[in-house]
Order: sequence, then C-alpha cells, then structure tokens
Amino acid sequence: MTSRLPVLGLLALVLGLAGCSHYQLGTDAKLGFTTLYVEPVANKTLLPQARAIVTTQLREAFIHDARVTLVNTAAEADATLSITITDYHREMTAAREDDTGLARKFAVTLGTTCTLRDNRHDQVLFAKRSVAVTRDAFTDSGQLQAEYQLLPILAEALAQKISHTVLDVW
Repeated sequence: MTSRLPVLGLLALVLGLAGCSHYQLGTDAKLGFTTLYVEPVANKTLLPQARAIVTTQLREAFIHDARVTLVNTAAEADATLSITITDYHREMTAAREDDTGLARKFAVTLGTTCTLRDNRHDQVLFAKRSVAVTRDAFTDSGQLQAEYQLLPILAEALAQKISHTVLDVW
C-alpha cells in the first residue's frame, strides 16, 4: 500500500500538468485591423487643456499595448478611432472637519464618447460608446491645484479603458 502512494502522486502530477499544457491566456480571437489612426481628441467641455493630455495618453496606451500599429493618417489605417470629451464634473464626497460647508475631497469624472470605424470595409465597429473614469481629488493644497494635478491621472486611466474597449475581442 505504501508503494502505491508515490506512484499515485506521480500519476496525479503528470495528469495535472498534461491538463494545463494547452492553456493560453486570453482568447484566439483576432482583431479585425492591424493599423489604427487615433484622431485628435475633440472637446465639448470647459476643460481646454484636456484635449492634448488625453490625445497623448491615448497614443501612449496603444503604443505600449503593441497589438496594433499607430499610423499618422486615416488613409494609412485599417481603422480610425474618434473620441470626444463630453463630460467633466466633480461631486463632493467628503467635507472638511473644521467647516462642513467646504469640501475636502471630490470625485472627479472625465467622460468621453468613442467611435471606431473600419476604413477598409467602410463600416462602423462601434459608435458613440461611452467611456468614463472617476478619481478622487483631495483639496488640502487647494481645489484648483488638486484638479490640475489629477488631470493627467484621469487621462491615463481613461486611455487605458479606451484601449481595452478597442482592442479586447470577446
């Protein structure tokens, strides 16, 4: 009986490893395009500096992902991504201890609508899809300074979310 334990253990190990041999991360689904043109971001909010920051962060997110190649014009691209910043707002989430009429923390939201077009087949892959992110801003050093420092963080989070929306095939 004792001689069977090592054999059974070895058999269980071999079967367990054999079961995992064909595992792969993700799916076999392939993107319908290999090159992408990201149009400069349009902005319908009262946050003028957001346009350049979001455009830069978007391009960086796609470059770091490396599933597609970014190109400089829509004519060179298999697909074109258009983004419009449609929402920027803050909500007070915590008041100051010494004055409950003043905010200590805000939840700041940056929202967009995204459209992805397949240039080769002249069809829309998705239209006006809403993508938004929210981050907290503490106003200990002043509300204006806190929001100014938060904008690149919001833009980076938004870019990551948009790149996953475009590139993740399910």
